[in-house]
Amino acid sequence: MKITITGSTGFVGTNLRKYLKTSHEIESMRVRYASNQRFDIKTDVIIHLAGKAHDLKKVSKPTDYYEANFELTKQLFDAFLLSEASVFIFMSTVKAVADTVDGILKEDAVANPQTHYGISKHKAEQYILNKKLPEGKRVYILRPSMIHGPGNKGNLNLLYQLVSQGLPWPLGDFQNKRSFLSIENLCFVIQELLENIVIPSGVYQVSDDVPLSTSDLIHSLGVSLDKKDRILNIPSSWIKGVARLGDYLYLPLNSERLQKLTENYVVSNQKIVTAIGKPLPIDSKEGLLKTFQSFKK
Repeated sequence: MKITITGSTGFVGTNLRKYLKTSHEIESMRVRYASNQRFDIKTDVIIHLAGKAHDLKKVSKPTDYYEANFELTKQLFDAFLLSEASVFIFMSTVKAVADTVDGILKEDAVANPQTHYGISKHKAEQYILNKKLPEGKRVYILRPSMIHGPGNKGNLNLLYQLVSQGLPWPLGDFQNKRSFLSIENLCFVIQELLENIVIPSGVYQVSDDVPLSTSDLIHSLGVSLDKKDRILNIPSSWIKGVARLGDYLYLPLNSERLQKLTENYVVSNQKIVTAIGKPLPIDSKEGLLKTFQSFKK
């Protein structure tokens, strides 16, 4: 199978190319939005990973998100509909549905994104879903939870640095659960979608099976580093005050980072696991330990 991957040099793209190249022919496609451009798809599959990620520094303009995540996706999907390609996979995000979650997020939740990032991804989803799909074509919209794996340098790396230096974790007073997604599980899901033609088109959330708390992460980090984890139960109201101060003084801890580290965000993966008919290859803690081990290199 010949596969075109956009965004192939990013974290997900780099891992996906390695995962698929043993059984498929991979072609990388560099894309950037430009008005009235047209794409000529010559492969069997297009996996659209390229886009504008959420900007924690808040220097991006709203138009950056809508051009990269919505307009560019429209152009690529229109090209797919006119091509001989049979499969289109669009990498969306759970943030296209909700920025905060009460309970467990499922695919049938009413979308209410609050950021330009989430709104632009949701608009792209709606454009795809509202198009009539020709016979013989399959389309999958994937909404991953927080992806991690070797080469990923996000908030998990911040936790790693803290534990590796023997510093205490000050947010033990926050009781949270959130879903994560091992890059290996994501690549497995994508391969199954490519090779199992009976999996119906649609929207699928992707996450590891078991949600974890931040304190669980700190404990796993301690195991990985062979260090005793130190968790402090400083009142959450004090921590929130420091984070608000960080919004203005550009401290390492600000309100947005605090939310990412302590929020409840549990995602159901039941639909995709049922559709595939196989268990995910990596469990939640095993995947995180692999990620933590990669930080040592």
